[in-house]
Amino acid sequence: MMISTLTYYLSEHPSIINFRWSHAQSWGSTWSFLFSSIALYLTLALLLHFLLSLFLRRNRSVSLGPIPAVHSLSMSVISATIFAGILLSSASEIRETRWFFRRTKTTPFQWLLCFPLGTRPSGRVFFWSYIFYLSRFVHMLRTFFTILRRRRIIFFQLFYNSILTFTSFLWLEFSQSFQVLAILFTTLVCSVVYGYRFWTGIGLPSACFPLVVNCQMVLMGCNLVCHVGVLLLHFMKNGGCNGIRAWVFNSVLNGAILLLFLKFYVKMVSDKRKNKFAKLATKEL
Repeated sequence: MMISTLTYYLSEHPSIINFRWSHAQSWGSTWSFLFSSIALYLTLALLLHFLLSLFLRRNRSVSLGPIPAVHSLSMSVISATIFAGILLSSASEIRETRWFFRRTKTTPFQWLLCFPLGTRPSGRVFFWSYIFYLSRFVHMLRTFFTILRRRRIIFFQLFYNSILTFTSFLWLEFSQSFQVLAILFTTLVCSVVYGYRFWTGIGLPSACFPLVVNCQMVLMGCNLVCHVGVLLLHFMKNGGCNGIRAWVFNSVLNGAILLLFLKFYVKMVSDKRKNKFAKLATKEL
């Protein structure tokens, strides 16, 4: 009974089935809103960092109490809900369009990577894609927590949040291929990462390895493999994949994020090794 109720509210509700991405009806669906919201996010982050540097001492942070932990719990629940919703919705879409797969000789996995030409942003899958797009604005709040608590601004964080918001908009605007798997991977990782941040935020012990960084590395690796899959299917499949131009632009942005993250990861590992060698040298002395 409980499973059928969840299935109904996550994939069979009329508002989900009848969803349609529209500039007139969907909140935040215009290009002007996208660019102005990202510009506002960057401006507020830089302004907050400047004001704190102006009025507070460098080593003094701002106490936020339980707010970051509550935000982490909320993001974990939202991500898990989107993951379950798009998983159930994808299963329903595949089940209801078996005739199309037989006629076009397409497998469900190929559909997950490569939407057929003429796909429109409507229905179950695009409803959850829209919810994922909106959740990116809630995700941005973490930037301000970082600035207030650590008194520093992380430009990679600004870049990453801006690009992910932009690409999630492209998924809807151009019915872009690959978005189903991208949302599944991202929400799964986010639910784990934010659940872990909530765990440590309420004072429970942390992992003995960098869980957050490793999860992000796994996510980027999965995205890279799927991008290669989309490219192969586009050239192998008759007619190609829907939204391929937006996918190319998305791939360039993801490539930039991957390079920046690898640079950060290598620096982090290098710093850890230096600290380890320094500790060993101190013990020997």
